[in-house]
Amino acid sequence: MRTISVEERRARLARRHFLAPGSHARDADELAGGLVGLHATDPATVFLAARARGVEGAELEGALYEERSVLRMIGMRRTLFVLPLDLAAVVQAACTESILAASRRRYAKLIEGGGIASDGEAWLDEVGAETLRALEARGEAFAAELSADVPLLREKIHLGQGKTWASSTGMTSWVLFLLAVEGRVVRGPPRGAWTSSQWCWAPAEAWLEELLPRLEPEAARVQLASRWLAAFGPASVTDLKWWTGWTLTQTRAALGATDAVEVDLDGAPGFVLPGDLEPEPEPDPWAAFLPSLDPTVMGWKERDWYLGEHATALFDRNGNAGPTVWWNGRVVGGWAGRKDGEVAFRLLEDPGADAVRAIGAEAEQLQSWLGEARVTPRFATPLAKELSD
Repeated sequence: MRTISVEERRARLARRHFLAPGSHARDADELAGGLVGLHATDPATVFLAARARGVEGAELEGALYEERSVLRMIGMRRTLFVLPLDLAAVVQAACTESILAASRRRYAKLIEGGGIASDGEAWLDEVGAETLRALEARGEAFAAELSADVPLLREKIHLGQGKTWASSTGMTSWVLFLLAVEGRVVRGPPRGAWTSSQWCWAPAEAWLEELLPRLEPEAARVQLASRWLAAFGPASVTDLKWWTGWTLTQTRAALGATDAVEVDLDGAPGFVLPGDLEPEPEPDPWAAFLPSLDPTVMGWKERDWYLGEHATALFDRNGNAGPTVWWNGRVVGGWAGRKDGEVAFRLLEDPGADAVRAIGAEAEQLQSWLGEARVTPRFATPLAKELSD
């Protein structure tokens, strides 16, 4: 059995994730496809992740909003991703459609329990159709504009009454979420800067030249597992199950259908695609400042081989990664953008004098690139909070 060491896994990560010198992505499509999606729950992550891999913001915005060759959509684990269109269709069938079914059931039950309607499914169908008509009439619209056009969207549900966490939520976000997961509407440009998440919505038929093709879920899961192994392998069954959000049965079936080859990961079982067993040469030294929820940081469930003992400082309690500092395929610290524009960082281990110099230079370049922009991660992690004060 082929043994793949930690050092070789780090070398694979460096090249396949466009981080090593000479390995940067050619454009936004290659980047989003090669990483099997750019995490987009935090809008700044997309641009910071692209910048770290050689794709500038203007090029990314062009792909998103002009060429429309990549799409922002809900994918694995109910997370927002930016995906090239061919991969978006695979993710839709492999992950998003099951999220749609579960979300509809949950929302319908809450609507019925909240007294809005006796039949929550029928209410969602009716209001969804009315919202889509309003959007088609406008061409493009923000959520507030649609809620003005469709009075039922302004209905509210009160959650946790009497509890310390009590809150209320309007129906606009739920209905737009379901329409987007169904593939009937898409998220367009945000209001304001690239750090904003107030999306302009558009009908999918008007936004895309062709609607995403409908694929068979089982075959789509095999395709997605294969794409993921190409970028993240070698990896374990646990890694793939966590990353996709599939059941263990679905994960094992998809992995088996790829004809994946078992390898030894320092005593633990892992898998790579057939023909992907050649040794990976060590790349030249590299440093990177990756954003919160970066696809590399969030690519595996079992992270010790690149994260070490730094999880408590760099992740929140729900498993969301904060901004990280990398040196040669491993996390060595964290960073944050301060209100005065400084990019502050702290090393959590000593990577050596050459690394410290390279990391300092990368911090200066990132600070210059950000300019007047201020980036605050949506999910605060312990070290990021300390550094941002």
